[in-house]
Amino acid sequence: MLMKNRTAVLVTLAFVFIQTVAFAGPVEDCKEYSRLGIPGKQGELLCRKGFLLAHSAEHKTPLWVIEYLTADKVNGNLPRYDKFQPDPDLQEGARAELSDYRSSGYDRGHMAPSADMKWDQQAMVECFYLSNMVPQVGKGMNQGIWKDLEEYVRKWAMDRGALFIFTGPIYEGGIKKSIGKNKVAVPSHVYKIAYDPYKAEAIAFIMPNEKLDTADMPRYIVTIRDVELMTGLDFLSNMDVQVQEVIENKKAQGLW
Repeated sequence: MLMKNRTAVLVTLAFVFIQTVAFAGPVEDCKEYSRLGIPGKQGELLCRKGFLLAHSAEHKTPLWVIEYLTADKVNGNLPRYDKFQPDPDLQEGARAELSDYRSSGYDRGHMAPSADMKWDQQAMVECFYLSNMVPQVGKGMNQGIWKDLEEYVRKWAMDRGALFIFTGPIYEGGIKKSIGKNKVAVPSHVYKIAYDPYKAEAIAFIMPNEKLDTADMPRYIVTIRDVELMTGLDFLSNMDVQVQEVIENKKAQGLW
């Protein structure tokens, strides 16, 4: 009982802390998404209406993307915008272009999905910038298990009220393959983390960037610490260290 009470106090303190942390610079405009901390120091920070990301000029992809998805946002009803375009805030040569993906055999895989952005037109438009994309296998991945995972996450946000979501590519062993004139890096894996700030629990996934079976989704559940080890990132860094350790090392026992 004493241990349970102690954990509850730590979780409460951690949530209060993330609510009151202050940021300076580009992140200041994206406090909604950065309250749990910035996962890494590499890349150019891009604050968007519906998400915050760090873009890599080397990879021409995001390194991580953060959303704060609420039940109200999920209930948005805007139509899909469907107009992919290079990010206007990034210089040519440091970004992906439409021509890089054309005839590449890979989908333009959203990291912050368009179906999460139906609550706001600007958020919808910005999620189609290529800075929010990675080259993703289409059938059985972007159009299959990954799409199904995104739908699960929206359901969980509805059921739980709100979730912090971290999504991005993994380049195991470095860049092994790229597409297009600008050499957009093809990830070996993709990850997604959903964190419930009210229950102080998380579920994380690492999936190889290949055709998979949706029925096998539970096989790809990992811990946040597993994602950190494969990416070099540090999630939930604004939390109390003891709470962070517990949450990041606990593996969800099946889908929520």
